[in-house]
Amino acid sequence: MNRILVVIPLVMTMASAASAQQVGHDACSRDVSRLCRAHMGEGDQAVLACLQQNRSRLSKACDKVLTEHGQ
Repeated sequence: MNRILVVIPLVMTMASAASAQQVGHDACSRDVSRLCRAHMGEGDQAVLACLQQNRSRLSKACDKVLTEHGQ
């Protein structure tokens, strides 16, 4: 029983992180396709750098996600 009580919060934390990541992906996917398509094969850091360079052109939702994640 104690083992279950430890696992449940861990699973909930992992689910929350995955959910937050999905929200970020959904919010920025159009911006990535529109502004950073050329960098998509270069990895996440290259795409992030591209999004940051195009900050003034991002959708409000994507800009908000980046701001909330300290980017």
